[in-house]
Amino acid sequence: MTRYEIDSSETRYQNGSNGTVLANSLGITNPSEMNDIEAILLTKLYEKIFTANTLEPDSCSFEDISTWHRQWLGNVYEWAGKIRNVDMGKAGFQFTSPLQIRRCINKFETDYLSQFQNLPYMDKEELIRYLARSHIEFILIHPFREGNGRISRLLMDCMCNKAGIGLLDYSLWDKHKEFYVASIQAGVSHEYQHMERLVSDILDS
Repeated sequence: MTRYEIDSSETRYQNGSNGTVLANSLGITNPSEMNDIEAILLTKLYEKIFTANTLEPDSCSFEDISTWHRQWLGNVYEWAGKIRNVDMGKAGFQFTSPLQIRRCINKFETDYLSQFQNLPYMDKEELIRYLARSHIEFILIHPFREGNGRISRLLMDCMCNKAGIGLLDYSLWDKHKEFYVASIQAGVSHEYQHMERLVSDILDS
């Protein structure tokens, strides 16, 4: 498959799901059941990454993020851990074109992931800016077919763990979902203050 061809596994839905569940190796047709399984698998991934015996990494790359995605969903979807080949949008808002994802990932690594080792030395204001902007940029890239929001939170948790803060509680974001989505969209125009407010709120909670 070339970069201009679409992996059919990204566009197929599971037979019997009425177009509500993507084709999967488990044969699941019920969206609620799939959501439960994905949540259980994500918890297991968190346990694997944040166990007491795991050495704290000195760096973080997109390859690491792809590995997380594959470890999380690799037994469910064929496309787990792979850069998406389909156009995607939400609520009338389009994410990065598949043809531009690799370029944007390279810039994301240069602008943000390359600073991972400096996280313990950032003051609070600098950390808030870093977390808010990197989160927005990752969501706008939307590199995977599904699961980008949950992987972006895992990435932020890894960043905060590296900074010595630990894992975050995102319930405030879920409670104010419309404001959260609007804050992501505002990032297209480089308006980061709204996401910085959201990040500051959960850091203080």
